Amino acid sequence: MYMTDYEFLSNYHMDRSYIMQLNSLVEDDEAFQRVYGKVGRRSSMFHIMVLLKFLGSYRKAAAFQRIGHVMGISKVSVNCY
Repeated sequence: MYMTDYEFLSNYHMDRSYIMQLNSLVEDDEAFQRVYGKVGRRSSMFHIMVLLKFLGSYRKAAAFQRIGHVMGISKVSVNCY
């Protein structure tokens, strides 16, 4: 899912470069490495974006169903991230 800089800033209230810096701190962690023969994991960037969307949401917007809809994943998957 691609967003313009304006859309990104309005959704995450952070500049894209800050999230890239945050991602660089965790992207090489073993939790995000692919395992041969298993279904590929989502990228570390996707995990960070789901987490930030959850932390930046208020009341009903913080519901797993709404975050899942915005991120294009199921509400059950939001809980896994």
